[in-house]
Amino acid sequence: MGFGILEYGILAYTRYGSYNRIGFDPSYILVLIGMVLSLAASAYVKSTFKKYSRVMCSRNITGKDVAERILNSQGIYDVSVHHISGDLTDHYHPTDKTVNLSDSVYGRNSVASIAVAAHECGHAVQHNVGYQPIKWRTAVLPAANIGSKLSWVFIAVGLIFYGSMSMFLIKLGIVAFSFAVLFQVVTLPVEFNASSRALKILKNDGILSNDETKMAAKVLRAAALTYVASAATGFLQLARLVMIANRRR
Repeated sequence: MGFGILEYGILAYTRYGSYNRIGFDPSYILVLIGMVLSLAASAYVKSTFKKYSRVMCSRNITGKDVAERILNSQGIYDVSVHHISGDLTDHYHPTDKTVNLSDSVYGRNSVASIAVAAHECGHAVQHNVGYQPIKWRTAVLPAANIGSKLSWVFIAVGLIFYGSMSMFLIKLGIVAFSFAVLFQVVTLPVEFNASSRALKILKNDGILSNDETKMAAKVLRAAALTYVASAATGFLQLARLVMIANRRR
């Protein structure tokens, strides 16, 4: 919804601004690149997960079983495992202290489901040991949520009007959106570290064989690409906003 508001502001700008004479805003190239990156990453993670969802773990254990086993082995007894609807909607909720596993993970014993379950437990381990980057992400989250919503409003209104107030609103929107991009950047080490912890536990605890661990690593690497693509898309959008602000100036 936020992106739609921004596009409304851009439409107003191309109608009233100098690029109306040209008929094409070259900054749209950045948007297209971001869309391609996001779609490619999403398609890749889905195809990889689907591929290794067909590979059953040599041990007859489900994603739920693995999650509970990892939490217990790491001395984490205040985090519970829950089933949620959907596919690849898995997440760890630090406030509720719950590992939430989707339909394709919770009751399945595939290599893919075990990899995802272990990854979410990796976040629980991060919280338990006080992993610093996850504290940074938690600290940035409120500003990122507010910034990602209000930035588009500031920018759209700033593009519609002219004068010093226009530039002030656009710059304010860029600063607000920067917090959303910062959150995406801080998320990268958090996600990579959670996967690293998960793979180490799966191997050391004998949950997966060596070959199965390699397959699980492919699943988690594919999932990590979605976060990389998201961060890259955020940077591209931010660059586009700066270009638009410079043209207005």
